[in-house]
Amino acid sequence: MEKDQRNTPRNSNEHLANERTLLAWIRTSIAVITFGFVIVKFSLFIKQMSMVMGKEYSVPQHGYSAPVGILLVIMGALGLIFGAFRYRATEKQLDEGRYVNQSGMLYIFVAAMLVISILLVWYLVVTTR
Repeated sequence: MEKDQRNTPRNSNEHLANERTLLAWIRTSIAVITFGFVIVKFSLFIKQMSMVMGKEYSVPQHGYSAPVGILLVIMGALGLIFGAFRYRATEKQLDEGRYVNQSGMLYIFVAAMLVISILLVWYLVVTTR
């Protein structure tokens, strides 16, 4: 009779590590979504404050805060979806005893976040001159 691999301590540790990785994806995605939301709302707050104070000229008319914030919210949502799919694929591989590391999508996600970060830095430099 073959022993069930799901009940071995090593396999349990691997599954628990997979769950921790999923939770890390969730935390990261929530942080990215929150940051995007704050960027969009702060841009709206600045516009409203300038209108109340009668200084519409002090707010750049070519603001990119809203599109960048929305892009960050979308990236956070994609991170949640990617984390869930990656969790499920890893769980299936662990159950079958044939785990293969696949990090291509991780590099794509990191590259996208890097591009957004560079755009944010560029926007901050341009608007503070």
